[in-house]
Amino acid sequence: APEQVGLVASYADMLQIGARNMQNFPLLNAVGESQHPVLLKRGLSATTEELLMAAEYILARGNRRLAICERGIRTFETSTRNTTDINAIPVLKSLTHLPVMLDPSHSTGNWQYVTAVARAGVAAGADGLIVEVHPNPEKALSDGGQSLKPEKFAELVRQVRGISEAVGRYVPPSKVPHKAAEVA
Repeated sequence: APEQVGLVASYADMLQIGARNMQNFPLLNAVGESQHPVLLKRGLSATTEELLMAAEYILARGNRRLAICERGIRTFETSTRNTTDINAIPVLKSLTHLPVMLDPSHSTGNWQYVTAVARAGVAAGADGLIVEVHPNPEKALSDGGQSLKPEKFAELVRQVRGISEAVGRYVPPSKVPHKAAEVA
């Protein structure tokens, strides 16, 4: 809720506006006024234009610390949770200065597809990825089915680093102290 933004911002490094709140305009205004970093996820049935218009609410309040996120859209396809709109990445990159992230975990809903979609997103120009990781996905309290084990995540990082370099982008070394996240 808009009145909770300050409290959450005092504990969180970044405020995430989920897909179902992408058009919660009082909330967008509140996070815009907070000046706290914000990740705005694309709504389930939102166009790229609607995502950018939602981002404008945050920017209009003076908050330039904003990234936008493709997390899959609802289509007629049922083999994955949502349909990852890889097209949206270069489209958004051409229309905005904002960093464009991809969440292959939520878009696919299945750990088996996360790495392939992450690779495609990086090749398409995504500035970053949001990937669910859990040491024992079968016992995760939420999102276990879409979570990578740390070893699989480390392999994903190695692969996307190689793809990034192949398309002329640099990925800095991880600063995460976890062994699985450290890749050479």
